[in-house]
Amino acid sequence: MQTHVHELLAAVPGTTRQIHSFHYGPGNASGKVYLQASLHADELPGMLVLWHLKQRLAQLEAAGLLRWSVVLVPVANPLGLEQVLMDVPQGRFDNDSRENFNRFFPDVSQQVGDCVQGLLTDDPASNLQLIRSSLRQALASQVPATQLQSMRLTLQALACDADIVLDLHCDFEAVQHLYLSPDFWPQVEPLARYLGARACFLTKEAGGQSFDECFTLFWEQMQARFPGRFSPPGFAVTVELRGVADVDHGLARQDCQALIQYLIQCKAIDGQAPCPPPLLNRPTPLAGVEPVMSPVGGLIVFCAQVGDYLEAGQTLAEIIDPITDRVTPVVCTRGGLLYVRSVRRMATAGMTIAHVAGAKAYRQGYLLSP
Repeated sequence: MQTHVHELLAAVPGTTRQIHSFHYGPGNASGKVYLQASLHADELPGMLVLWHLKQRLAQLEAAGLLRWSVVLVPVANPLGLEQVLMDVPQGRFDNDSRENFNRFFPDVSQQVGDCVQGLLTDDPASNLQLIRSSLRQALASQVPATQLQSMRLTLQALACDADIVLDLHCDFEAVQHLYLSPDFWPQVEPLARYLGARACFLTKEAGGQSFDECFTLFWEQMQARFPGRFSPPGFAVTVELRGVADVDHGLARQDCQALIQYLIQCKAIDGQAPCPPPLLNRPTPLAGVEPVMSPVGGLIVFCAQVGDYLEAGQTLAEIIDPITDRVTPVVCTRGGLLYVRSVRRMATAGMTIAHVAGAKAYRQGYLLSP
């Protein structure tokens, strides 16, 4: 195992922040897996999972069982970790730019396409390596103006040539779920089975140029520009490891074992993986997710648990005004799986308090939470 330390652009003199990456596997590996955790710095279950995975990979490497290189970044966002205001973590948005940490990753597809335009051959495998090399160079040529841009470029450069990219997040109170492009569902389905994912959301583009989509959309644009000219590239998946409070050794070991089994199934690790368990639910379109909002402010009293299936028009919460005694039911307009609900118990008018996964797409445009 090798540890690399990546210095970020210093915001002011006398300060420094670093990203640490841990590299396992043979130097002549035929493939690469990249995993990072806590890009939203207050989402910590993935950080614990990767801590457990570090121990397991060290054992597997010592036993000579790693076939691919595996890169881990357990603390992807040192900027956000420091953002604590009056004992409340502020890990989702950058305080300086007010940007979501998981948005606006650079798009260098035009630059890379122009670079390789006249260099591609009739060898798809060679062309893939050429595009990846040009992608690395394009990212290295970017000059960050802020520490946030420096962090994004560092993470993107570490992952850009991977065959499998797994970005570990979590939600408020939630069941295990995934976000991915429908093109990659055949490759990702075993991961969903091993993890016991209750929901898998498919979309070509959710909006916002998030970390996983900066790879997905890059390769989609390369394929549109150079159809059939290179071997199938890798894929990226956002893995939501339940809720923010699920920082638990038992759950982390369980998720770590699922990742190990998946990497064995992908031939990244030598061994015999068990058959994946049954898929708990078929994937559904991200455009079928209903954000359920409270029409008024007041105390939130949930009437349904995450993991419950709701009928259209079913009450999932009551909003109680303790001054007027008014009780306002909040219902979902479409049936589906209640996969996320808020950790807050005081609503403001117009606040999204839950998300319900429906089977049919009905939304358009920007599909992610702020």
